[in-house]
Parts: sequence; C-alpha cells; structure tokens
Amino acid sequence: MPSQPRSARLRLGWVVVNVIRAFCEHPASVGESYGQHLLRASGFGVRMLIAGTACLVHGIFPFLFERTGSRTITELNDRMVVDRRVARTAIASDERLTL
Repeated sequence: MPSQPRSARLRLGWVVVNVIRAFCEHPASVGESYGQHLLRASGFGVRMLIAGTACLVHGIFPFLFERTGSRTITELNDRMVVDRRVARTAIASDERLTL
C-alpha cells in the first residue's frame, strides 16, 4: 500500500487534533473530563425531559405536577451553577494542584 503524501498526512493530523479539541475543550473549560461531562450532561438532559413531560401533563391536568417544573429548574441550576462555583473555588485555592 503506498504511503500518503506528506501534505495529506499533515491534513489528516490536523483533522484529528481538531476533532479531539472539539470533544475536550468545553468539558475542560468547566473542570470535567469528556466522560464526566457526558454523564453529567446526559443526566441533566434526562431530568429536563422528565420535567418537560410533567409540565405537558400539568398543562392538561393542572392539579398534577404543580411544582415539578419549577423545582427541577431550581435543582438543576443549583447543581450546574452553584456546585460549579464551589468546585472552581476549591480547585483555585489548592496550591498543590498541577494543571
């Protein structure tokens, strides 16, 4: 099998680097690995789908799920924003942590 021309190999290398960067840059910016971010974001998505379904049911039957949507939004906000601030403060204050 003939080897690829040097320029094609370089382009392929840049594509691979950019794909890896695309998958890792945002999770790293919030202090998570790709796997951690996948699990956390998936958990948020499932919670939002369940709460959204409860809101739709509430629209038809106003006596059901009266606080489910607002409670879920509050809980998710606390987990996403408040917990992240606490984690970043702990990381920033730990001088032994090497990045």
